Amino acid sequence: MIDIFGGNTLLVVTLSLLWTLPWTAWALWLAARRGEKVWFVVLLVLNTLALLEIFYIFAIAKRSDTKELENEDAFT
Repeated sequence: MIDIFGGNTLLVVTLSLLWTLPWTAWALWLAARRGEKVWFVVLLVLNTLALLEIFYIFAIAKRSDTKELENEDAFT
């Protein structure tokens, strides 16, 4: 078998876990808090090395928060 990481497989796995765990936890927490069940399941099941999680946090959740703030301002 070819070792593409040059014998540093454990290091690569550890670094990828340290990178993805915080992003996944934050995205899952946001999705659960906002009641977005579909996003929660997608983020939980798919492993995209945190790319999908970062997209959700900074694009989807932020955009929806802005809309909610605009709606709240309209009622006050």
